Amino acid sequence: MKLLTHNMLTSHVRGVKPGGGFPLRIQATEVKVNNVDFNPEFTARMVPKVEWVALVEAAESLGHRSDLPPEPIPDFEKNEDFLRKVHHVLMEVEVVEGVLKCEFPITKCEFPITKCEFPITKGIPNMLLSEEET
Repeated sequence: MKLLTHNMLTSHVRGVKPGGGFPLRIQATEVKVNNVDFNPEFTARMVPKVEWVALVEAAESLGHRSDLPPEPIPDFEKNEDFLRKVHHVLMEVEVVEGVLKCEFPITKCEFPITKCEFPITKGIPNMLLSEEET
């Protein structure tokens, strides 16, 4: 699972407050880095679309922050060094095995926090919910 994918995933467990199922925490047991051809135009188009804080936190949790700043820099579209760092984190860092953890406050429940886990196997997150979670 690439961090670009992770940045789009959210938990839809019953009772999670709207907008509360994001970002999912990554607990990786295997991470690999694959070389992917650098496409500066694609990377520049993705920067405003990703949730930047979640991306930085995910990259940091995997030990691959690659000097990403806490927020996009001004005129990032023209800065190849910045775009290469973003490209590396979004496209080359991949979680092969691990879990995505959902630990968010939920409504109308005796427990204050839901603690769901979604396994990542061979790079594919399984986001299916059990019947009691839907």
